[in-house]
Amino acid sequence: MNAFFSSVLPIALAEIGDKTQLLTLFLATRFARKYAIIGGMLCATLLNHLVSAWFGIEVARFFTPQLMGWIVGCSFLIVGLWLLKPDKQDGLDTRFMRYGPFMATLILFFLAEVGDKTQIATILLAAQYQNLTAIVLGSTVGLLLANVPVIFLGNWLMARLPFKGIRLGACILFCLLGLFTLFQTWMH
Repeated sequence: MNAFFSSVLPIALAEIGDKTQLLTLFLATRFARKYAIIGGMLCATLLNHLVSAWFGIEVARFFTPQLMGWIVGCSFLIVGLWLLKPDKQDGLDTRFMRYGPFMATLILFFLAEVGDKTQIATILLAAQYQNLTAIVLGSTVGLLLANVPVIFLGNWLMARLPFKGIRLGACILFCLLGLFTLFQTWMH
C-alpha cells in the first residue's frame, strides 16, 4: 500500500501544467463526450504506465540494491529539477480527431506520455518499490486526479491555478524523495 500512496501525489503534482494536461484541455474543448475522453485517458495511461513500471522493475534487476538506490535517488533529483521547466504543447497532431473522443484521446494521450515526466517518474517509482500493480494503479490515479478536473472545469482551473507554485511544490517533493532515497541508500 505504501508504493500506491507514494506514487499518487508525486505523479499528480508532476502532471500539473504538463503537456498531457494541456492536451486534456484541448480534447475537452474539442469533444462534448467527456466520459469518452476519461476512458481514453484511463486506457492510455494504464498501458503506458504498465510498460513503464515493468521496465523500471526489470532494469532494477540488473543492479545491486545499493547501486539502484543511488541511481533512483539521483534520478528523482533530476526529475524534480526538470519539473521547474514548464511544458508546451508542440504541434498537436489532429489527424486522430476523426476517430472520435475515445480513440483520439487513447492515441494522443499515449503518445504524449512517451518520454514524459510522469512516465520517467513511474519508471523510477517502480524501480524503487518493486511493486508493479501498486505503482501502475497509484501513478494512474495520480494522473487522473490532475487531469479529470481539467475535462470538466478546464478553462476555469487553468486561469486560477498557480502553476509556478505547484511546479515548485512538485520539484520539492521529488527532490525530497531523491534525498530520502539517497539517505536510505547511504545508511545501508
